[in-house]
Amino acid sequence: MTEKSHPNGGAWRNFYGRVHGKTMNRAQIERLENNLADLSPGPITHKENPDRKMLNLEARFDGRPVWLEVGFGGGEHLIHMAKTYPDVAIIGAEPFVNGVAMLLGKIEAEGVENIAVHPGDARDLMDVLPDGSIQKAFLNYPDPWPKARHHRRRFVTQEHLVPLARVMARGAEFRVSTDIEDYVRQTLEEVPLAGFELISGPDRQPWGDWISTRYEKKALREGRVPHYLTYRAP
Repeated sequence: MTEKSHPNGGAWRNFYGRVHGKTMNRAQIERLENNLADLSPGPITHKENPDRKMLNLEARFDGRPVWLEVGFGGGEHLIHMAKTYPDVAIIGAEPFVNGVAMLLGKIEAEGVENIAVHPGDARDLMDVLPDGSIQKAFLNYPDPWPKARHHRRRFVTQEHLVPLARVMARGAEFRVSTDIEDYVRQTLEEVPLAGFELISGPDRQPWGDWISTRYEKKALREGRVPHYLTYRAP
């Protein structure tokens, strides 16, 4: 696993790839500079920082149920769920800065007010989430890391799933969608080891409140079959 310097000390524990893409336009840069800080779920510190404090989600979100999306890409699903469930607060974690910029534009355009954004590794966020604080979690079309030697960088490993199980409420729903057959295999093998119970899937039909993302549309264009799995947290 590649180790990179983390701004708060220690090292990045990255399961993702690049963090920058094509050059952003002026409006996107301004949103990152002016809007992002106000959307933070709270102060995020590195796991190895002994002075870190758990986030006060009760105060930050006025007692609303809190959901988590790990790697929101361009933000289509995150925006859709926020609009569909306005009484829920949703935290999105995404290290790819261009995706964060895209989401900020969508938040501004749609006027949604129940989204918080962590522009970084979901595991740094999970380090400061209280036990049992997340009522639902989503992992949609994660980076497949297709080479066998990179499979340990996939999110569906114990390094990531055990912390996720800790922060999820008992019986909370964890949804996974992917178009990669081997990712389905690893999901079926690894997720139960962290205590999650498979309650449906892998299915070919999505959930009733699903919205197709650009990643899913690309998969369909290229002839890959989407799979949807639903787990219950321990």
